[in-house]
Amino acid sequence: MNIKVPEIPSEIIKTLKSRKKHMCVKKDGTNSIPSCNEASVPGMVTQRSCVYGGARVVLMPITDAIHLVHGPLGCASCTWDIRGTRSSGCELYRNGFSTDLQERDIVFGGEKKLLETIIELNQIFEPAAIFVYATCVVGLIGDDLKRVCGEAGKITGSRVIPVQSEGFRSVNKSLGHQLACDALLEYLIGTEPPQNKGNVNRKEVKDHNSDHCLNILGEFNVAGDFWAIKPLLEKIGVSIQAVVTGDSTVEEIAQANLAQLNLVQCQKSSRYLADAMEELYNIPQIRVNFFGVEETSSSLMAIAKFFNDPQMIETVEKIIETETETVEESIAPYRQRLSGKKVAVYVGGNKAWSLIRAFEELGMEVLLTGTQNGLPEDYQRIKETVRDGTLVVDDANAMELARLLGKYKPDLLVSGAKEKYLSLKMRIAFCDFNHDRISAFAGFKGFLNFAREVDRAVSSPVWNHSPQIKPPAKPDILTAKSIGKKPRKEVTEIVQGS
Repeated sequence: MNIKVPEIPSEIIKTLKSRKKHMCVKKDGTNSIPSCNEASVPGMVTQRSCVYGGARVVLMPITDAIHLVHGPLGCASCTWDIRGTRSSGCELYRNGFSTDLQERDIVFGGEKKLLETIIELNQIFEPAAIFVYATCVVGLIGDDLKRVCGEAGKITGSRVIPVQSEGFRSVNKSLGHQLACDALLEYLIGTEPPQNKGNVNRKEVKDHNSDHCLNILGEFNVAGDFWAIKPLLEKIGVSIQAVVTGDSTVEEIAQANLAQLNLVQCQKSSRYLADAMEELYNIPQIRVNFFGVEETSSSLMAIAKFFNDPQMIETVEKIIETETETVEESIAPYRQRLSGKKVAVYVGGNKAWSLIRAFEELGMEVLLTGTQNGLPEDYQRIKETVRDGTLVVDDANAMELARLLGKYKPDLLVSGAKEKYLSLKMRIAFCDFNHDRISAFAGFKGFLNFAREVDRAVSSPVWNHSPQIKPPAKPDILTAKSIGKKPRKEVTEIVQGS
């Protein structure tokens, strides 16, 4: 059998021919957007998450809710506490719950087990709501999640919210973000408390002293980011109705329809929700970015101009002047050491462009950026933000990323936990800007933390004493024909990696 092996292009790095279109270099006058939102190439070992994972990261930060995963135990354990989101109150969301479907449940169905689990959890914890997530197995065996949740809601008198997030529904976890938003729109936002929650007085849930009331969408309070944004908004005279979903409660989100404005922080996960709320409740939206001095200043001014309040605009101008002066003085030593350093960014869609300006404020150059689950509109934003010559890559696997780092030789990689040790083994400094970080980077004070973390990683003396591991220059591609020509012992060594 003659198997034709595609040639390995060398324009950017050596990779599979079918992956070539997923990388491009930003140039004016060209499209400069890689192919994206497609099924990963078989065998490339993608690092993508699933649709269920996308829904889970959006809803999980709701603090006083139970998040119940209807499926095998692995689906719950792999996503338990995956966000470093913090709470100023209830800690119920930090617990993981699963129906733990077994072979018998797969054969005979898991609806009875799900109903019993919901009733028991409600009796033990008395949560404000129970979110029930569908997984791949549930979609395959046909459990009627909506019916069971409806029945459970009548029995318990509590909010039981189905999330139809079967992992196989899309090649991109972005659909999970949308399904999570659908669950909020259909079952929570604009609804009244259940009858058995009669002690909740909706008028007392939020006591606003301001005529200017808004929601923050796509802010998950990772490492306490929201707590850095909140004081700035309070200083300019703005009150916060709800945060979707960082450090939030069920009742706060239920009243999100009362706000006058939606701030969209993470456009990737919450743009869909903002569009729907604008259509349903006539709530306008503005896109904001609280990472970096320039972006934070622009966001505060955009809010003040929206409310068209002269006093608020004056207050914002004073805050920007004072905070900028303080930050500039504090980051001067960091900028001196970091100026001219090169950065590679491989993160979630929103961060792939929102961090660019922050690095430029430190005098650093972003030479590579990309994301695992980017949509065309995400890459359009990246194109509008990065400079000419910047490499943009979609859904890179570990081998491709290693070769990209080996070729471009950045001084710093900003990514998530999966890429941490790959970077360190290649003697490239690493900074976590994903769910696992412990320092708040939002707002003016957060930018100081950001500069300090980046400087600590890049300027560490350890890089002067550690060996560098080079990525493999070319893979040994095995085909039926090539294996047949190799001695048996050599084939065994290649396959076993010896």
